[in-house]
Amino acid sequence: MSLRIPYETVLETVKQALMNSGLTEEKAQICAEIHTQSNADGVESHGLNRVPRFVDYIQKGFINPKGEPELVGGKGAVENYDGHLGIGITNALFCADRAMALAKEHGIGCVALKNSTHWMRGGTYAWKMAEAGFMGISWINTESCMPLWGSDEPGVGNNPFCIAIPRENGPIVLDMAMSQYAYGKLGVYRLAGKKLPFPGGFDKDGNLTDDPGAIEESRRILPTGYWKGSGMAIALDLAAALMANGNSGLDMDEAGNGSCTGCCQIFIAYDPYLFGSKEEIQGMLNRRVAAADASHPAKEGGAITCPGERTSATRERSKKEGVQVDETIWQQVVAISKGDLNTEDIASK
Repeated sequence: MSLRIPYETVLETVKQALMNSGLTEEKAQICAEIHTQSNADGVESHGLNRVPRFVDYIQKGFINPKGEPELVGGKGAVENYDGHLGIGITNALFCADRAMALAKEHGIGCVALKNSTHWMRGGTYAWKMAEAGFMGISWINTESCMPLWGSDEPGVGNNPFCIAIPRENGPIVLDMAMSQYAYGKLGVYRLAGKKLPFPGGFDKDGNLTDDPGAIEESRRILPTGYWKGSGMAIALDLAAALMANGNSGLDMDEAGNGSCTGCCQIFIAYDPYLFGSKEEIQGMLNRRVAAADASHPAKEGGAITCPGERTSATRERSKKEGVQVDETIWQQVVAISKGDLNTEDIASK
């Protein structure tokens, strides 16, 4: 069952839960803003739904709340950092900011981060770069949670990839895992008692299914585009590990320290006006998006939009009517905010 809770109530409740788990007030505020904003934008799977697990990982020592990014090396427009298993959100925000600073100087900036932790909603950092006027590209490698095409066991991460286009009339932002549905999204549908809109994986007997619980049980999520998503996933894994000189998905598998613990992340910012005027570039973007949105819908009454265009409307509704949260998840977060830190039981529900 879903509830709508006032934005500020959600923010303050998450902040208190994170402070109870050992974060400083400053870091708790930053993380609470990202978690709340994710829910407000309609991305429950990587907003509040991740808070109990995040707190659980801190208690288990998978995340170091005091860890900070440390410069390992740099050359021109590229820098490499060690995240020291710090908070994924604050590590990623730092790296996105550094990529943009490098782009201001060089036209393009690339930051490769190793030894970090789950960045929660990947699109957060692409949105940040686009809203600052840069084209943003970012991705992450994860532990194996998806079968390679033709396999029946997890052998590669679903390795989310994000790209954001800085359109002044509204950024176009693609935030996607290399699986048809990320595990977080499966959880959203399961908690709501709903089937998936399209088949998203296989059950334990190898049958393609739209039952999110059956897919979670079998751990056989479906690669996006079948073999293409599978191939893209392994390529992104290798590229991130190579660029950051850090862990591959296999290294994370062998460590066994929880989702994305010790991962690599890449952040690229690009000045969109290096070779064209602002008027020229923005005009091109607006014409292209307008043509795409004008595509004839397959179903009567349907509407076609580019990635990210509906986000602003969802955000505005959340601020007016309250942030949509799952009742069970909300009760868990409230419990943590009140000092119930038995998150090992909470996170497993």
